[in-house]
Amino acid sequence: MRSDRGTIFLERGEILQHLAFPAEQYVLRVVAPKTAATAVPGSFAHIRCDDAVPLRRPLSIMRTDPEVGWVEFLYKPVGEGLSRLAQRAVGETLDLLGPIGRGFALDIDRTRILALGGGVGIPPMIFVADWVRTNARFEPLVLMGSEVPFPFTTVEARVEAGPQPAQARDAMALLEDWGVPSRLASKAGLAGSFDGYVTDLARHGLAHSSAEQLAATQILACGPEPMLRASANLAAEFDLPCQLALEEFMACGVGGCAGCTVLLATAAGPAMKRVCVDGPVFDAREVYPDLAWPKKTAAGLSQN
Repeated sequence: MRSDRGTIFLERGEILQHLAFPAEQYVLRVVAPKTAATAVPGSFAHIRCDDAVPLRRPLSIMRTDPEVGWVEFLYKPVGEGLSRLAQRAVGETLDLLGPIGRGFALDIDRTRILALGGGVGIPPMIFVADWVRTNARFEPLVLMGSEVPFPFTTVEARVEAGPQPAQARDAMALLEDWGVPSRLASKAGLAGSFDGYVTDLARHGLAHSSAEQLAATQILACGPEPMLRASANLAAEFDLPCQLALEEFMACGVGGCAGCTVLLATAAGPAMKRVCVDGPVFDAREVYPDLAWPKKTAAGLSQN
């Protein structure tokens, strides 16, 4: 029997909130109690954007409230489907399948979580922060990069985040309220942000970490492909386990069409894996086997 049978739900829920941010970015909150109760960071929902658009669109889950029963997404309306979704109003009903996919599997022995999010890859990192913020075992640091204004309120950082460049002054207000340290990076000259890529900002912190701190660190990342490769390269450089949430075009979204397959270098040899249900989270070693990986680094997702 399929391991995901009975764990993906079809839900029709009311749109509770639909906020527009600069640079055509939207945050969508929808009633979906079953998805909210079972989603994990890295999982996504497959959303019917409009009755006139036959194929659903996959959106990473950014936040959930299992008690109230809502899920939240961040997206940019690229293409007809998401453009029509951007026109949907509060009070309307939205149809979604979720949660789908295998999320991040935290290594409980590596208590320092370096969470890297780029653009629309930011949502899983916020979900990670929400997931662990009440667990005293973990020390998360969320670094986010964007080439357009960030789709959330920023404030001057107060929560300690270790050694950071002087430019990296601002943080996400929500994470500050949670007590989770965060910093921002951008090549677009955004005030309060580090002038560079988010992986450059991450390298600064890792380079100023002790051997003991590095031994307790794991990297989680989601974003465009060049950022994922740069994140994996960081992991190889500092000998750290790293998990990547991949983005891929999808049709069915539940593993039937195999249209989202990627070639991975697994322990059993080269294998084609479906991003939707075998992922979207994979071990960085399997995604980028060509990098100079130290032999002693353990795989983060041995089950792949």
